[in-house]
Formats: sequence, C-alpha cells, structure tokens
Amino acid sequence: MDDETFWNLIESCRRRTPDPDERVEWLAGELARCAEPEILRFQMCLERVLNPTFTWELWAAADRIMGWCSDDSFFYFRLWLVGSGRDAFARVARDPDALAELPEVVRLVGRGREHWDDEEWLAWEELDYAALRAFTRVTGRSECDFYDAVDAQRGADFGSLDPAGERWDARDDAEAGRRLPRLSGMFPVS
Repeated sequence: MDDETFWNLIESCRRRTPDPDERVEWLAGELARCAEPEILRFQMCLERVLNPTFTWELWAAADRIMGWCSDDSFFYFRLWLVGSGRDAFARVARDPDALAELPEVVRLVGRGREHWDDEEWLAWEELDYAALRAFTRVTGRSECDFYDAVDAQRGADFGSLDPAGERWDARDDAEAGRRLPRLSGMFPVS
C-alpha cells in the first residue's frame, strides 16, 4: 500500500456516499479483499499521511472552528480531513486557514455549535478502525493482534508525541486574526 493507492481508496470511498459510517463499511470491505500485510500497510499509510497535520497551527484552526479541541477531537478532526480528499488535505496541511474554503466548514458559519447536527461535526473517528475491521474479517484474530501486528511493522518509530510548531491560543482574536485571518473572521470567539 503506497500513498497513491491509499488516496485512490479514500477518493473512491468519498464518491460512494457522504455518510461516514457507510464510507467506513465500504472501505473495510475493500480492504478485506486484500491480504493481511496490505491491510496493515493501509493503517501505517494512514498514520504516515496524518503526520504533516500534527501541528499546533492546525490544532488552533480546529479549535477556532469547534470552540474547543481535545487530543482525541483533534485526532478525529485530522481523520475527517483525510476523508475530505487528497487535494483538500494537502491545501490545509500547507495552510490551515484554507479550511475556510471547504464547503463542510462554510456550512457551519454563523450557526451556534449547539445547532450543529452530529454528522456536521468535523470528525471521522471510524476511519481509524477501517483496517482493524478488515483485519478481523480476514484473519479472525483480535483487535490486540491487529495493533501488535501494526506495532511490529512500524518498529520503534512512533513519531513525535507533541505537535510541530509553536503553541498559541486560538481564542486570542488578535493572534488568530494574524495567523488564521479567514477562519477567525468566520468563527469569532464571542
């Protein structure tokens, strides 16, 4: 599984349906047609693809949009970004303020978060389980076996435990206006 194959699967998945649960089910089904090593490589590719988005700048952008972003919600946000497709992902990885161009983000402007439907939240946790589902279908082995196999493939390199860049407060309007001008205008703090 290389990056091209990974992104082709993600793009095919996006074209199938907008429903994230149906997307994951389709993706798990496609991966279940692969051999075990390929399924593991999909998971490793997902982890590798996510690396450039593990930044304080993107975390601040997610925080600005959603009002607050925990470790988990930032991870799910990054998975959602993968599901937005290769082009959107690459643009946002380079410039988090480019989130202001994504239709899913634009639809949220001016609406209180308490009025967002569950499917509107910018999160796709289930993407992280697509390879696991395929693995258990193909091998009949457990979740623990899957993560042990991924760890064995990955080796000792887990990447950084801290986001890259400088941490800053997305709720600081002046700083946000400088760093994320479009998003700060779309999602004012007060």
